[in-house]
Amino acid sequence: MIKILQFNTFFSIKSRVKPLGFFVFFLHCFSSYAQKNIVISGKIVTEKDSPVEAVTAYLIHSKDSSVVSYTVSDKNGFFKLETKAQSQNSILKIAAEGYQGFSETMENLIQNIDLGVIRLIKYDIELNEVIIKNEAPIRIKKDTIEFNASSFKLRPDANVEALLKELPGVTIDIDKKITVNGKKVNQVLVNGKPFFDTDGKMALQNLPAELIKKVQVSDTKTKEQEFTKQASTSDNVSINLTIDKKKNKGFFGKLLGGYGSSERYESSAFLSYFKDKRRVSFLASSNNINASGFSMNEVFDNMGGGRNDGSGGAFGSRGGITKSNMIGISYADEWFKGESTDLNYYFNNSNTDNTNRTSELTLLPTGSLLSKSASKSDQDFNKHNVNLNFEYKVSPSIKVSFSPAIETGKTASANIFDRKTWDENNQLINSSNSFNTSESNNTNFRNNLRFFLNAKKEGRYFTASFENENSRNDLNSRVNSLTVFTQGTSPDDLRNQNVFQKNNRDKYTGTLQYFEPVTDSLRLNFSVITDYEKAIDDKKTFDRNGQNVEYDVFNESLSNFNSFNSFGVNPKVGFSTSIKKLDLSASTGTSVIRTENHAFYLKETTDLNKNYFIPNGSISANYRISQSQSILMMYERKFTVPKGNQVLAVANLDNPLVVRTGNPNLKASTFHFLQAGFSSYNFQSGSGYFVHFSTNYFDSQIVGASAYNSSGKQISTFDNVEDTYDMLLAGEWNKTIKKDVNTFGLRFSMYGNYSFNKGFTNDQLYEAKAFRLNPGFGFTYEHGELLSIKPSYNFAYNDIRYNNASLSSTSNTTHNFNVEMTSFWPKNWVFGNDFGYTYNSNISGPYKKDFYLWNTSLAYKFVKQFTFKIKVYDLLNQNQSTSRTISPTSVIDSESNVLKRYLMFSLLYKFKNFERNQN
Repeated sequence: MIKILQFNTFFSIKSRVKPLGFFVFFLHCFSSYAQKNIVISGKIVTEKDSPVEAVTAYLIHSKDSSVVSYTVSDKNGFFKLETKAQSQNSILKIAAEGYQGFSETMENLIQNIDLGVIRLIKYDIELNEVIIKNEAPIRIKKDTIEFNASSFKLRPDANVEALLKELPGVTIDIDKKITVNGKKVNQVLVNGKPFFDTDGKMALQNLPAELIKKVQVSDTKTKEQEFTKQASTSDNVSINLTIDKKKNKGFFGKLLGGYGSSERYESSAFLSYFKDKRRVSFLASSNNINASGFSMNEVFDNMGGGRNDGSGGAFGSRGGITKSNMIGISYADEWFKGESTDLNYYFNNSNTDNTNRTSELTLLPTGSLLSKSASKSDQDFNKHNVNLNFEYKVSPSIKVSFSPAIETGKTASANIFDRKTWDENNQLINSSNSFNTSESNNTNFRNNLRFFLNAKKEGRYFTASFENENSRNDLNSRVNSLTVFTQGTSPDDLRNQNVFQKNNRDKYTGTLQYFEPVTDSLRLNFSVITDYEKAIDDKKTFDRNGQNVEYDVFNESLSNFNSFNSFGVNPKVGFSTSIKKLDLSASTGTSVIRTENHAFYLKETTDLNKNYFIPNGSISANYRISQSQSILMMYERKFTVPKGNQVLAVANLDNPLVVRTGNPNLKASTFHFLQAGFSSYNFQSGSGYFVHFSTNYFDSQIVGASAYNSSGKQISTFDNVEDTYDMLLAGEWNKTIKKDVNTFGLRFSMYGNYSFNKGFTNDQLYEAKAFRLNPGFGFTYEHGELLSIKPSYNFAYNDIRYNNASLSSTSNTTHNFNVEMTSFWPKNWVFGNDFGYTYNSNISGPYKKDFYLWNTSLAYKFVKQFTFKIKVYDLLNQNQSTSRTISPTSVIDSESNVLKRYLMFSLLYKFKNFERNQN
């Protein structure tokens, strides 16, 4: 099967080769497969004959030390290293953490070799890692997997994303979300610091792979866990990219400009300078093709802003057309010993034009309401963002850090809206239309100040932190609306108003923690967390004076003042222990909270104070079955307290079709969160899988309660329900097969969700049981550096069964097929295609159920540093953005405007200059 695939692939791309040349080429392909593969095997043990797991065995060429093949020993110490038969000399190396290396020259590798038992000698003393030079492709130690970047063959101009895709167990999806052995990567660091942001997208797409020396993967820890040497309680992992010291001085970057049909354009610039611990980076971008932030795909550049998402819910491209501009600067350095700083600044500017139409079916105990609406909006957005991370190790036992961040932004928008609603007898009951404009100014300041103390006694720690978040939002809006009620007794509503609204929020959190060792493996911890929060919402509405154009008539019914104060103390006691392969921690405490809710409305004051005493606690366990298998379990009792408009019996009439009031008898929401997961990766077979389960069970849940009058007007409040829950069961299996220059990748995934929901409609309790099944399949094929093919398929089935609603059940299925194909032949040419098909089974009315989206790109590289591209987005001109959303109370179909077909020409210029250090 593999032989046929390679033959067919090259037959297509070499169809114009002369017959004799093609015959020689065919013989070469055939001989490469006919070449015999041999296996080097053995068992690795300690001096006491105990098997050693996760030891790297790798074969290198004796001439240039390049890696030929590698594998990792299993839990019984056995390894099997498969490689191509060869007559030239090679060297087999075995590297294990804490053991002296093993090396043996292999001559005439033409048949299988069994090395028998290989005994590793342990180092007499702990040696610093700087002294021990370990160039093995993979090194596994405790909770960290380290990959040697130079051991993986890449194209000369490859970026970090291409490097990560070569690493065993690492997958990157279309949205650049990374998983390692089934665990989500929630931060990507460069030399231990963020590269603009911790999500890693900037580093993945812009850092050259040749700059990286090591890729370190470890369980994500908090700052407190890092300092106190606690085990991670997170289900996520972090990636740290270490830069090769020999190349850690120089600069690199790229410039892109493109223009096309329909006046579409894109431009971007990126420049980064490195010198030892110092890093300065600059970026800028401007486009009108929905590419937010700074994203540059190697094949399609910024065209990713409109590709298929395959989400199974909303399908097609995201709605609206956005023009965006962005500038960013990142600075990282170590000014003096023990200090570390990184500073980042962004400016974002965007304009979004969105045209939308929506159909919404609202479910009632008897009957239903059907609403159809159309809207057009235009929004301008500006934001400045500055953040600083500063750490200083005062002494071996004291460390301090602070992380201030400030955001300021301004938003201006205009919105035209029209809506009509019919009852179950197809009688029009109300209609509304509006033209609203608004301007808002936002400021948000956050800071986190931390102090860490390591006492003289081993395992005794003290930590303290203080966090604050202060936000200010000033809104000035003009409202022009008319709502007509054609049925019932609700009066028509006409508004021509100027609204001024201020929202201020201040939150402060202080945390003290003390850790006391009881034994070498057991520690007690004591902590106290204090929270103070204050929020103010001050709204003043003025009607337009009929005599002139001034808005000077104060409207009391649409003006209000609300405030919310909360103070809480949560003392906790707990323990943590590490016994061989088990890390276990637990804590328990009681939150004591007082809330003060205040409102001034229609010249009346309403006050409501509440006290809460809520037990809480958590348990976390991580059991490492082996170096490549682990089980994680976590339980936590959580809660949320109601606030402000949820508990104050004060009417809110902002929306002419909705009257909202709070419920003074509303109780806190309390629930149990449980998650468990198992992950496994076999480095020998190149396969791995994970299974994840999580659930939330609510003793008491805050839900909405709505009643509709004969005019279709909604009277809304809040209430509590009991014994609701949701569950998630997910699993994925992936495998990589390498045969000579061919690499095959397989991925199967399955996600299942089930939830049991309750609420109130027209004073009657309803129940909804929702089920979602989302299997997926992905396949990748790569032929060396010439060809890449990546087909994928995702299916989603949604079903809701209702009790005490006019609809007994509803369901929906979506299918999404996508294939990416990239050819790097002939030399200096890159031909990329991204083709997708999406089908939505039950979307109703005028909304189209299916569409194709085909993007294509042809690039030519010249003078080494330049790339000229011709790209076509939505070649078939079928792109659309439609969605069906099924909820416990409604079924919503929606469609928005999207980018359509355009042709673009672009020119990319890359440059780099690294000074090699001889250290």
